[in-house]
Amino acid sequence: MTSRKSDNPSRLIVGCGYLGQRVARRWIQSGSTVFATTRTAANADILSSENILPIIGDVTAAEGSPEILSDLPEVDTILWAVGFDRNANASYHDVHVTGLLHILEQIPNTPRVIFISSTGVWGNETADDVDESTPACPTREAGRVLLEAEAALERHPKGPGVALRLAGIYGPNRLPRVSDILENKPIPADPDSWLNLIHVDDAASVICDITELPSPESLYVVSDTTPIRRKEWYSSLAQFTNSPPPRWAVETTSLRGGNKRVNSSRIWSAIQKQPDHPNAIDAMRILLKQSS
Repeated sequence: MTSRKSDNPSRLIVGCGYLGQRVARRWIQSGSTVFATTRTAANADILSSENILPIIGDVTAAEGSPEILSDLPEVDTILWAVGFDRNANASYHDVHVTGLLHILEQIPNTPRVIFISSTGVWGNETADDVDESTPACPTREAGRVLLEAEAALERHPKGPGVALRLAGIYGPNRLPRVSDILENKPIPADPDSWLNLIHVDDAASVICDITELPSPESLYVVSDTTPIRRKEWYSSLAQFTNSPPPRWAVETTSLRGGNKRVNSSRIWSAIQKQPDHPNAIDAMRILLKQSS
């Protein structure tokens, strides 16, 4: 996979939300023209206020529908960072497989496609390390669909693209299960299981670096290099918010994606840097101080 670098790069973001907006700002600051898809005129106005060029349409719309995305511009890069909207009346498969294929069919050239996937494609593996070479056996619908979408991109004529399997994203105004801790609700997990995280700004930085990498591989795992036990994260979260110690609903753990340590050494070696936030608990403390 060769570089798509140009003097005046253009980028298309499909799913310009919590992560996508941060990538867009970085790209704009570096001189790129950034387009982003959205389903509503209201969101289009918000994107325009950020100097992002909106394209109104729905990736899940069927052929012939007035809502289908069409007339997409030629771009150097596509970032697929679509979150699942439970209110959109579309399935995971509609969004991540059918929607992705719609974009690939509509785009007039062959850009580099960066697909945001998840470490959730691994199922109930043991606490052993998992990395890019570990076979994925997802046990939940979201993981199965993301794995299918990765495969669809890899074999598409406009592929293979780059799939980034991100650990759990956290950052400003987004800390995993903070509301449960504040309300003293039981956490549906094994306290001794592993939690793999990535700060949203580190994730955005990785995406921008992969965009410029001359010959990236087609798959990378992205986490902060420091897996932690869930009891460490949630106990610290309770301590920093002056909340009661966490309670656990261990009987529901079979529904929550298993227990694994993510090894993300390949991506950090490829982009020749380390995360700015290698320890999620330290970063959590700072985020909570900033929000208080």
